[in-house]
Amino acid sequence: MKWLGNVAHLAWRDYVHEWRLSLCAVLALAAVLAPLLVLLGLKHGVVSTLIERLAKEPRNRELLPIGSQRFTGNWFETLRERPEVAFIIPRTRQIAGTLELRRPDLGRSVTVELLPTAPGDPLLPQTIPPPAASAQLLVTQSVAEKLQLRGGESLPAAVSRSHDGRVEYAQMTVTVNTVLPLAAFSRDAAFARLDLLEAVEDYRDGFAVERFGWLGQPVPTDLPERRYPAFRLYARTLDQVAPLRDILLKQGIEVETQAAAIAQIQALNRNLTVIFAIIAILSATGYACSLGVNVLAAVERKRRELSILRLLGLPGRGLVGFPLLQALFTASCGVTVAGIAYLVVSVVINQRFTDQVQAGEAVCRLTVGQGGAAAAATVLIMLLAASAGGWRAARIEPAEGLRDV
Repeated sequence: MKWLGNVAHLAWRDYVHEWRLSLCAVLALAAVLAPLLVLLGLKHGVVSTLIERLAKEPRNRELLPIGSQRFTGNWFETLRERPEVAFIIPRTRQIAGTLELRRPDLGRSVTVELLPTAPGDPLLPQTIPPPAASAQLLVTQSVAEKLQLRGGESLPAAVSRSHDGRVEYAQMTVTVNTVLPLAAFSRDAAFARLDLLEAVEDYRDGFAVERFGWLGQPVPTDLPERRYPAFRLYARTLDQVAPLRDILLKQGIEVETQAAAIAQIQALNRNLTVIFAIIAILSATGYACSLGVNVLAAVERKRRELSILRLLGLPGRGLVGFPLLQALFTASCGVTVAGIAYLVVSVVINQRFTDQVQAGEAVCRLTVGQGGAAAAATVLIMLLAASAGGWRAARIEPAEGLRDV
């Protein structure tokens, strides 16, 4: 196999000797490949940014029930075990799920919407744990601004109900664990444990709630299992929103989702992929034909030199490697130049759109895998295009060199 090293050495020396032609070949490849890399980077950057923005917003993964249903605890447990579900928790009647927070020293009060929460709630920042006790709340920023609240403060709260033509109030003291950022929830609301919402609903239904000291009718011992009219449900990923919606529809549960917006982004991704593939195929085909013709011309131009190599004992398969190795040299240099050009252009593009993207986002971006795949595809196309020249070189006979001596 010593001849293989000799062929590689001779191919490289010849490649360097004809440096002007070699440089033209490298620049021609870079001129074709660099725009394709920029287009791929734009396609991946724009689409991935849109998808990441959708994924970062938990409400895009939320499934909101339409109408009123009656869900049992077993139904929630069964759905919670599905791999598509990231978070689910029951909700009590929305009309009963409110609480009045008071600031007597300011003469202000705000009626907040109670939202059940638990560990893993997508709306809560990862650094903020859910309430550990029934009398603890996480209030939204709008509530905190109206009542001038800070984390760790305690304040009175009241639950009202209408009974026998008069309005009754149940009092309690709640602690504000944390004030949530505006991005978590924009309305006047408080995140609380599910048992607080159940207690508020029971009180408004006329029952007594002993653990809070709220008066009312005794809870019947034969009270059937509690059923919930709604839920808070989030899919694990954007792609699982539609399948999870279909699962619920099969159970007769209608939900509202952002599936239409997600489908639009996915359709945009598919359409851009098709467009990029068409452009890439046309560019690759044109360059491969041009390269194949140039390699054949180079073999014909060097026919005498190649036949002398055969005369000196180089096997025919060795001549096959001559144009293939030179194509590999061109591919390596061309990919490097195109990669440098892409990096420069991508930096310029991303800086141009700095004010329109968020931290960690980019308009033009390629992953290492995508760059590697583009380089591998380029090398493969170059070798295939040069194979015609290799086949032609292998058919050169040693006697051709003797005729010219």
